[in-house]
Amino acid sequence: MNSVNISPLRTCFEGAIPSTLATCASDGTPNIAYLSQVQYVDRQHLATTFQFFNKTRQNILANPNAVLKVVDPFTGAGHRLHVRYLRTETSGPLFESMKAKLAGIASHTGMADVFRLLGADIYVVEQMETHAPPSALAATASDSLPRLRQMSALLDGSQDLDELLDNTLSALQNVAQIDHTMILKLDESGERLFTVASRGYSTSGVGSEIPIGHGVIGVAARERTPIRISHMTSEYTYGKAVRDSAEALGLHHHLETAIPMPGLPESRSQLAVPILAGQTLYGVLYVESPEDLRFSYDEEDMLQILAHQFAWMARNLACTAAVDPTPDESPRTPQPHATRGPASDKPVRVRCFKADHSIFLDEDYLIKGVAGAIFWKLLQVIQQEGRDQFTNRELRLAPDLALPDIADNLEARLVLLQRRLAERTDFIRMHKTGRGRFQLQVSRTLTTQLVES
Repeated sequence: MNSVNISPLRTCFEGAIPSTLATCASDGTPNIAYLSQVQYVDRQHLATTFQFFNKTRQNILANPNAVLKVVDPFTGAGHRLHVRYLRTETSGPLFESMKAKLAGIASHTGMADVFRLLGADIYVVEQMETHAPPSALAATASDSLPRLRQMSALLDGSQDLDELLDNTLSALQNVAQIDHTMILKLDESGERLFTVASRGYSTSGVGSEIPIGHGVIGVAARERTPIRISHMTSEYTYGKAVRDSAEALGLHHHLETAIPMPGLPESRSQLAVPILAGQTLYGVLYVESPEDLRFSYDEEDMLQILAHQFAWMARNLACTAAVDPTPDESPRTPQPHATRGPASDKPVRVRCFKADHSIFLDEDYLIKGVAGAIFWKLLQVIQQEGRDQFTNRELRLAPDLALPDIADNLEARLVLLQRRLAERTDFIRMHKTGRGRFQLQVSRTLTTQLVES
């Protein structure tokens, strides 16, 4: 029994060819049913969807032994699995993963109003028989490990979080051939994720937010498990997730000031992988495609390992940036730098709304929250001290900012602010000047206003 290993059969569980489950009633009457989804759990366990209290369900509760027939869509080989029902899970990572995948299948087949997951039925595989036709093609060896090794090497060359983000997305695009990607960071409250980098979209969407538990990204974060959908479904789009969150909080009027999430108009395959350093959630790595069945179990594994590497590297780089500068990295003598531009330059009004530190440049929304508070602090220093050189450490220790004691959140907020400024203005720029140091360059006259209400 312990020799059974269904890992090589994972391509059979993608749903390209329907599986069948044969059960038997207590009086010996057989029943065969087609399954909408079979989920690989581990080398000896799989799960099927419990959607209706039908004949299959009645039989399994009366007699836990069954036979599952699966077919490899690439080789044509059939596999007969003798399984035994163990239990039904109605919550948790496996349930949420199957629920999301079922939503995609239901939408793809036009049965969104019929398919509703009630539970995930867990089976142990006790015996396996393989029947390969003579014309079956040889299975193609997976190249996931060589690609993972190449991507890992690209990440290793990162010197700071900004480079790590770019190198990760470049690795996914150039090595894994995934064109639409984004990385989201968990915010200080632990309730929302914000986009820090993306690739393959007309707008980057950096600064856009999504709540924990909403959409494929939010569910992956909440459950700390990969969520993979192989067909388009409106139920798990990020646009719906943001709207649902706003409606739940009564924030309809704030939607126009929110940064839109990037995304494909029709995402037919989605994969969200939690970025974990041990048990600590850093954020979510998200990829998508306009093609059905684009991401496999192998790619899910590959991205999960890559996400773990990213998490530990981001944490280590944040700790490095928090260290005091070495003598040779001492800042240049600051030159007087008021927020003034040419005499003919029309002043730009910078408003900071104290309630949530929302920043507006004239009427153009820039950023809010921690990043907004940091930006306002930098402008005050420039105006009052004529200094445009800053260190991460001074921000971390600034009493008026009261930043949470989480080093990697400061680094992520600085990267977010840098990228938003690069996108939204041509007269304010942030430049890294050394380890844990940066400069804020202002080339136009700014007038500042703190709005109390």
